[in-house]
Amino acid sequence: MFENNLVKKGLELETEDKKESENGKTYFVKIHAPWEILITYAEVLNIKMPIKENDIPCMVENPLDCIFWPFRLPEIVMHPEPDYFTAPFSKERQELYLIDDENMFFSPSVRNRIVFYILTRCPYGTEEGKKKFGIKRLLNNGTYSSAYPLHDCQYWKKSNDPKCENERYTLHREWARFPRFYKEQPLDLIRKYYGEKIGIYFAWLGFYTEMLFFAAVVGFICFLYGLFTMNENMSSKEICHPGIGGEIIMCPLCDRKCDYWRLNSTCESSQYSHLFDNVATLFFAIFMGIWVTLFLEFWKRRQARLEYEWDLVDFEEEQQQLQLRPEYEAKCTQKRKNPVTQELELFKRKSIHDYGKLSLLYCGIFFWISLIIASMIAVIVYRLAVYAAFASIMENTETLQPIRGLLTPQLATSVTASFLNFIIIMILNFLYERIAIWITDMEIPRTHYEYENRLTMKMFLFQFVNYYSSCFYVAFFKGKFVGYPGSYTYMFSRWRNEEV
Repeated sequence: MFENNLVKKGLELETEDKKESENGKTYFVKIHAPWEILITYAEVLNIKMPIKENDIPCMVENPLDCIFWPFRLPEIVMHPEPDYFTAPFSKERQELYLIDDENMFFSPSVRNRIVFYILTRCPYGTEEGKKKFGIKRLLNNGTYSSAYPLHDCQYWKKSNDPKCENERYTLHREWARFPRFYKEQPLDLIRKYYGEKIGIYFAWLGFYTEMLFFAAVVGFICFLYGLFTMNENMSSKEICHPGIGGEIIMCPLCDRKCDYWRLNSTCESSQYSHLFDNVATLFFAIFMGIWVTLFLEFWKRRQARLEYEWDLVDFEEEQQQLQLRPEYEAKCTQKRKNPVTQELELFKRKSIHDYGKLSLLYCGIFFWISLIIASMIAVIVYRLAVYAAFASIMENTETLQPIRGLLTPQLATSVTASFLNFIIIMILNFLYERIAIWITDMEIPRTHYEYENRLTMKMFLFQFVNYYSSCFYVAFFKGKFVGYPGSYTYMFSRWRNEEV
């Protein structure tokens, strides 16, 4: 029924024989979008298409560009087609657009976008009075194994077919290979083949990598400063000096099985800590505060330029007006007049049941965040409980005596706790990604733009707490509530709090 409805909408289906598949059961259903479908939905989706080549003279090239010629790509790769003036496509005014070849007028990304728009809204029956529609639901219930757009041509060799533009082969040769890591990215070609979203992502990734290079250079210089001044560090000298650090007796780090120890036993760790904690570290912190501000401002500038060059200035507004999610359309039973556009639009009136469901969902968010904090506290308790055990084992086991200088109870506890914390973070991150998607689906956002914003906010909230809760503990809580000899502070009245 789903495939019959696709045919009724104008798509062409090509079904392969099951005998040609590997297991005799799974086979491909290839979808072709004819010209009439493409121009119809290009108008529905308000897709901008070229009407005239840009005749505005380009800016004068920078004379310093010759310095960067080793990083440049050929012009035909960087700009695979001329710059055009564009306008939203209109089916009734096709003569205004530069249609030289109907098969090449729409790029692969635009064709895939149109077909996906149809697939996500095509119905295939009703169940308990509710419409059943969309390829996503059929994928979830196992009717189809997968759904994806096919690539054009092969990426490892040039096609013999003159109709194939070999864009995938060009991208592999000039971009998607490790020997080309130092070259600039062909963003226009990426955008033409994969679409604007993928193009914007790689533009951001490339810009972020370039900016990180400057931070890495300054950080490396600060590290070298710590390396060259390691032997001049006065605090390390006093700790390592047998007459100073060797004469200072330190209190036991745990109550029962830990012994007194001398300060000079931490000589090597104090020397190594100077590599990353010295005077230059303060300068690096100030530099990173300035760097992150410049990164954000320069990226806004870069993003605005790409929005202008790729005709994405009004993209968000168009997404909000036109790209209603099919899940939202299925739930809507009423229409109301938009006070801004004065046009009728679909509207879903929220009931008490909807508000109750949303309240439970938001309570669920706080529950999962609380679970992250609880897991961090569990790791802290693990560190407190296991430290004494490691101290007792290393003190009483003769086979470990030769390596006690390298493998201290503090180091053993930190390594095992860090490994445990890493496993917890990975497991929770795996769960939260699915929970965030599930909660966002239950909210039924109106547009894809709203859906992505809500999902991004939840993922940021989850991952921020998940990844950085341990850092906040070390920075603001560890060693702050220790007490003093004879009156130590205990967690849960049992474990002595960690010292720094």
